[in-house]
Amino acid sequence: MNKAFVNNIQDVLHYYDVTGSTLTDEEMRSLDEKGYVLFERLIDAEWLGKLQQQYEYLMEQEGAKAGTEVHQEEGTRRLSDLANKGEVFDGTYIHPKILAAVYHVIGREFKVSAMNGRDAVPGFGHQDLHADWGGRMDNEPYNVAISIWMLDDFTAENGATRVVPGTHKLAGKPADYMKNLKDAHPDEIVVTAPAGSVVVLNSHTWHGGTVNHTDRTRRAIHPYYVAREFEQQQNMREYIRKSTYDRISPAARYLLNVD
Repeated sequence: MNKAFVNNIQDVLHYYDVTGSTLTDEEMRSLDEKGYVLFERLIDAEWLGKLQQQYEYLMEQEGAKAGTEVHQEEGTRRLSDLANKGEVFDGTYIHPKILAAVYHVIGREFKVSAMNGRDAVPGFGHQDLHADWGGRMDNEPYNVAISIWMLDDFTAENGATRVVPGTHKLAGKPADYMKNLKDAHPDEIVVTAPAGSVVVLNSHTWHGGTVNHTDRTRRAIHPYYVAREFEQQQNMREYIRKSTYDRISPAARYLLNVD
């Protein structure tokens, strides 16, 4: 195939050399059974340092406006529109392991929905357990997936993400099963891993941030994906910068839905 032409998600996967063996059987089984998969130390030290540096640069430059393109949240620092805010972020939403995992979850045409960043300030960060897709009907296909790129260690003390394994298989929404979504769920686990790791979550799986009990930040970026027939969280066509469009590949343009 001529890699200059990308017309569908299969072309994208081929462009980035995603094959049937990109994920191990164990990784696919984790997505199927638990609703998430963890790739430890996926980011090398040099790239990680550059991601951290650009993250902090954007926070300083944007100040109180940081995150306004999509969402701001009390008790956290947020960033949005990261596809347009540094070449260093390009490799996150096109990484073969991530694309393979997202395709395994959604199973059909998909696109990037948003490129956000989030870190809870000390003493804050607890979220209700939620799915990123309202209530799911019986036998409804999976429509969303998110990758969480850990720019700092994720620990049980610093606000790491909690997940309730297997809940992606349930119909309805978390509120159908729990009275108080802020409460701990008896089956929840906190995803912990060293900086440079990435977790891909079937976003129908119940999850949420936890309180940062330390005196330091806990940074992450969140390339988020949605089945192609649905709207993006951030309309990339409205935001795409010419410098970004000219820099990225035809496959990346297809993923951002700006082709």
